[in-house]
Amino acid sequence: MKTLDEAEVGIFCYISQLPGFSGVLKQRYSDFIVNEVDLEGNVVHLTNLEAPSEIAEETKTKMSDQLNKSYDTELESFKSLTGDSDADCLKAFVNQISSGVKDSLSPIVLSPSSDKSHRTAVHKFFKEHFTFLVTDTVDGPDSSSKCIRVWFNAGGNNGRGRNSRKRKDRGDKPYDNRGSDNWPDHLGKFLRFHLYKENKDTQEALGLIGKMLGVQPRSFGFAGTKDKRAVSTQRVTVFKQRASKLAALNERLFGIKVGDFCHVKEGLLLGQLYGNRFTVTLRSIVADSADTIKASADALGKHGFINYFGLQRFGSGSVPTHLVGATLLRGEWRNAVDMLLDPREGDILFYVSMCAGDNKDSIQKVREYYKESNDIDGTLKQLPRHLVAERAILQCLKKCPGNYLQALKAIPRTLRMMYVHSYQSYLWNHAASKRVQKYGIDQVVLGDLVYCKGEHREKVASIDNSDCEDNICNDMNECSQLEEICETVFPEETSNSVKAISEDDLAAGNYTIEDVILPMPGQRSCRSRVIYPLNEIGEIFHDLAKKASRFSRVQDDISLTQSVHSIKEFSITSMTGGYRRVFQKPMDFEWKLLTYTDGDIPLVETDLEIIAKSRPSSVDRKEYPTNGSEDFKLPFNCTNQQEIPGKNASSSSTFNSKAEDGDREVEVPQKPTEGFSNAEEAKTALQLSFTLPSSCYATMAIRELLKTSTSVRIHHQSFTLLIVLFHSEIRGRISQNLEPVKLLRVEKRRSPHIMDFLSITQWGSLDKIECL
Repeated sequence: MKTLDEAEVGIFCYISQLPGFSGVLKQRYSDFIVNEVDLEGNVVHLTNLEAPSEIAEETKTKMSDQLNKSYDTELESFKSLTGDSDADCLKAFVNQISSGVKDSLSPIVLSPSSDKSHRTAVHKFFKEHFTFLVTDTVDGPDSSSKCIRVWFNAGGNNGRGRNSRKRKDRGDKPYDNRGSDNWPDHLGKFLRFHLYKENKDTQEALGLIGKMLGVQPRSFGFAGTKDKRAVSTQRVTVFKQRASKLAALNERLFGIKVGDFCHVKEGLLLGQLYGNRFTVTLRSIVADSADTIKASADALGKHGFINYFGLQRFGSGSVPTHLVGATLLRGEWRNAVDMLLDPREGDILFYVSMCAGDNKDSIQKVREYYKESNDIDGTLKQLPRHLVAERAILQCLKKCPGNYLQALKAIPRTLRMMYVHSYQSYLWNHAASKRVQKYGIDQVVLGDLVYCKGEHREKVASIDNSDCEDNICNDMNECSQLEEICETVFPEETSNSVKAISEDDLAAGNYTIEDVILPMPGQRSCRSRVIYPLNEIGEIFHDLAKKASRFSRVQDDISLTQSVHSIKEFSITSMTGGYRRVFQKPMDFEWKLLTYTDGDIPLVETDLEIIAKSRPSSVDRKEYPTNGSEDFKLPFNCTNQQEIPGKNASSSSTFNSKAEDGDREVEVPQKPTEGFSNAEEAKTALQLSFTLPSSCYATMAIRELLKTSTSVRIHHQSFTLLIVLFHSEIRGRISQNLEPVKLLRVEKRRSPHIMDFLSITQWGSLDKIECL
């Protein structure tokens, strides 16, 4: 199979016809900064690492107030619910607690009752009126009755958490069905905090924090996943946790910080954000002139870009996710399994094995072994654990041989739904390109779809991982914890009417090109499906679903109006659909040109660096080229780079979206540098800042600016050749115990993944990798 490129997934067109220029994206992960924007339009920043100090004091005061207040009114109400005997018993119990007798206090048992609804009412009464007491149910004097037991809540986990046990194993210990250890009334049950992370995806960071806290991943809530190779800040909620406990983790976390704590009543859900604020630095800019850059940047701010789903949506391997999705939609379960398990060209470790001479770790070899032997146990022993989908399929086939549908359902839901959702994105991209090619970018035409004026209120929702620029991978390398954290949500509108443009609309001029939308095939609600444009673009959706891809020898042969099988989650007629704008303008768009000489120095301050100015000893900022964790040891001292005080990384900008006359000019390189670059040579960088709604891809904005494909196909070809060239010298030095290679200079344009590759090979002889 061939490597995926933009044309295969429908990415053909640009808005402007201006010439492009070259630049390096994400040379350092700090060149790509993402700050979440909440529903109120506030940009989320990390500003404070400390936990609020008043919380613990308020908790103690609140408990004291509860024990000292009079409960005469509540006891009268309790008497009417249970009778005089139980009310008197409870009154004596409360008086003992108020007088200070707590530690040796035994629980009380109320009168037997065979009425379950009555017992439920009693439990509810205690929960609402006696928050310092907990209740559970014990056996009564006969088999038909039960008794309610009442305890003083003196603390502990109260039957919840990792140390909880079933009722029969608890003995005389109380069970608190409210969870938590006496959670105070004045605090919301969810702790909201700002998560700052460097070069880590959201699930990885939360998995690490959850492990330290001893809580499950499902305890966390967030509005959307963020890029891995980036510096990002976002809101996260966690159920019933103390701010002081999380703040204490900062000293143990590497590349992750938490702060800006507050308690809220509700946890965050996917889609509860407006979008993201991006600060992107493109390094090593090469253009015909500074005027070319200025014209292109101004055009991006004025006209925007085509709102394509980026290549990340379709996976990074040689088997695109939309092809697996098409196979699932056709109901070809065995073929889908084979596509996920068969040998493929895109396994990065295959190249590692070729160069390092270590075939036993090659994913390619493992896949070939299974295809030839069908040995599930032997394959599972060799298959890396990060291949979540493949391992889930094999484990299910081991239990249920030949049941390929069940094997596919064994894949975590979020991952398996990614396949069919990427097929929706594939159709949308092609339709968007045809819309631009057929009707241009200047005006609406008859039959275009738009939201009805006066009724449109878009509900902001994220498409699974679509605001995450490089989080999706065909082999699910970074997705092992998605199952319980994240559910796929498609764009959905609340009470919006969608209409096709009529002759009257064209005459009235009420709609512009910015209003044009295209459907994501599927169900818009339980009673209706999405509608399609009433022009040639509407037919393109159906034609595309019937045609074959160059990646596949068979026709897709998919109907958008009826399903060929009864499995709803793999049926496009049952999937959630919606609408997406064809054209998107970046909001609050700013840009400037910078000059720099040292590629190791960041050109923009992160939230953590701003905090570090006031706390210089508390923050140690480094960039690691690996996926990073507190337990990971670098194979060599690649980029243990601390910021160097006083070392000037950039000069004043020449061209700026808000620049004034009189600025001096920055000299922009006008031809590519051949071979290896000079580290001290002056270079130009373009820095962009803009906000995009959720589900829009920043890489598509960069594509419009540079007029360069975002496909890694060409990069991978150069990457493989480069590794082969360096391999013999490196291996020779290792085998002969010679001095290590002190510095390996690599041109980033030619090998975007060189640092990740070398970290995988664990060649410990290199002191440093410098990407230029």
